[in-house]
Amino acid sequence: MAQTLGTLYLIPVPLAEVDHSTCLPAYNASLIPTIHHFIVENIRSARRFLKAIDRTLDIDQLTLYELNKHTAPEAIADYLLPALNGQPVGVISEAGCPAVADPGADVVALAQRKGITVIPLVGPSSILMALMGSGFNGQRFAFRGYLPIDERERTEALREMEGRIRSCGETQIFIETPYRNVQLVEQLIRHCSGNTMLCIASALTSPEAVLQTKSLSAWRGNIPNIHKIPTIFLLGR
Repeated sequence: MAQTLGTLYLIPVPLAEVDHSTCLPAYNASLIPTIHHFIVENIRSARRFLKAIDRTLDIDQLTLYELNKHTAPEAIADYLLPALNGQPVGVISEAGCPAVADPGADVVALAQRKGITVIPLVGPSSILMALMGSGFNGQRFAFRGYLPIDERERTEALREMEGRIRSCGETQIFIETPYRNVQLVEQLIRHCSGNTMLCIASALTSPEAVLQTKSLSAWRGNIPNIHKIPTIFLLGR
């Protein structure tokens, strides 16, 4: 008889230091105690999240595999062995939804190839929440990840994005290393048309959240305090 495969659950976590009940369904909390193997971006924060979900959990009885940019590809296959043996496995990102701008995508791709059932759970995504609140085109959009570091290449990327906005109304979404957030906005103001609209979505779901859309000319001299704060940037019209 063929071995019944387990399930890979993609488990979102809060974006900010808030009570999980404010942004996660109760179903997620009820499911977590049934899982004993977790693939996580950061073991320390994952342990803290799991304990917050259920204080009765014996964290030391769980197996946590760390997945980040330094994880060897062959290790990822080992992480899925419990699922291949019929057990459920959870994937937990550092914040938000696993596998979206996150190394968890590598695990999901391998699970799909091996025929493991993949179930994404409902939870906050900073990218989608920013798009929802921006007022930009939500039917045609592109997530660009990090822009090029080289200034000339970045300038070319910005011009290409503005072209996409003008030609087909495609919203452009991107991120930056948090300590360079302000520098990025200054570059946008310097290299893009003052009429191009910029939405800054920072610290979403927290009491200090910023979610504002203005023209780049209006942002000049009025950049909010987003230094070292996780932020999503959107260009649109």
